[in-house]
Amino acid sequence: MDLLILGGTRFLGRHLVDAALERGHRVTLFNRGVSGPGMFTEVEELRGERGGDLSALGGRGWDAAIDTSGNLPREVRASAGLLADVVGHYAFVSSISVYGDFGRHGFDEDAPVLDPPDPEPEELDWELYGGLKVGCERAAEWAMPGRALVIRPGMIVGPHDYTNRFRYWCRRVAEGGEVLAPGDPDQQVQLIDARDLADWTIRMTEGRSTGTYNATGPDRRLTMRGMLEGIRDAAGSEARFTWPSEKFLLEAGVEPWEGLPFWVPKEMAGILAADVGRAVAAGLEFRPLAETVRDTLAWDAHREGPPEMGGGIPRDRERELLRGWRGATL
Repeated sequence: MDLLILGGTRFLGRHLVDAALERGHRVTLFNRGVSGPGMFTEVEELRGERGGDLSALGGRGWDAAIDTSGNLPREVRASAGLLADVVGHYAFVSSISVYGDFGRHGFDEDAPVLDPPDPEPEELDWELYGGLKVGCERAAEWAMPGRALVIRPGMIVGPHDYTNRFRYWCRRVAEGGEVLAPGDPDQQVQLIDARDLADWTIRMTEGRSTGTYNATGPDRRLTMRGMLEGIRDAAGSEARFTWPSEKFLLEAGVEPWEGLPFWVPKEMAGILAADVGRAVAAGLEFRPLAETVRDTLAWDAHREGPPEMGGGIPRDRERELLRGWRGATL
């Protein structure tokens, strides 16, 4: 299969390339050449701008395209519209953030989504991210009616993650000692290894699958306690977990999600409790959490520079909060 990947060198994209090459496909990348140019010696690289110069895509054809970098609807309209007559199938990587009510647990793909912002911003605005992704989905489906696959991942984790979210917990728990673990230990969490998502996306593209899928995991209920204890076991750590309450953390000014990754207030906890039955029925599989943890730690040990997006709290802030919690519970 001749496969075009829009993006392809940052996180999920590089795993998509690996999966595609492993399955014998010919890969072309289209991106700006900013993140990892020349990373893959076995692929063709085309240069351009999602929001501007698409000329490198002209006069070409591919069996399928996978769009990992579309965040603004007009960019997806432009790229998918240009490719409509020369690509047989278009997979768009969206986000679980498209849904409008995270007070619900177990929502499926038919749950209400946000309205795209009107007017559309000139640049990506993270406060409008979910609605923008809805607009991108509709742009892909408009350009490729009956040929579009929409994938809505949750928290993507694993090697080459440019955020400090799952990496924060892997590193902190591996260090051991008393670890501040947030809120309700039985609150559900979800995540998906980028390699599992990439492999499934390639297989769905091979089969020209269409429709919309929540793509997160695992295919069982995983709690915050289960995730942190799983990290501890995989890392061979002697970490001890102390669980300050949600009320205490919020009053202390700890920011959910960014301050302590995977922790969200109860009224938003549905974002980590999506129904993934449709994707599992379509073949989505999940490697053991321990494998993801060990591989993330091994990659992180040789990583250069800080993460591009934050997450987690400094150790001195953690110690301060633990002292405050002990004082509050005396």
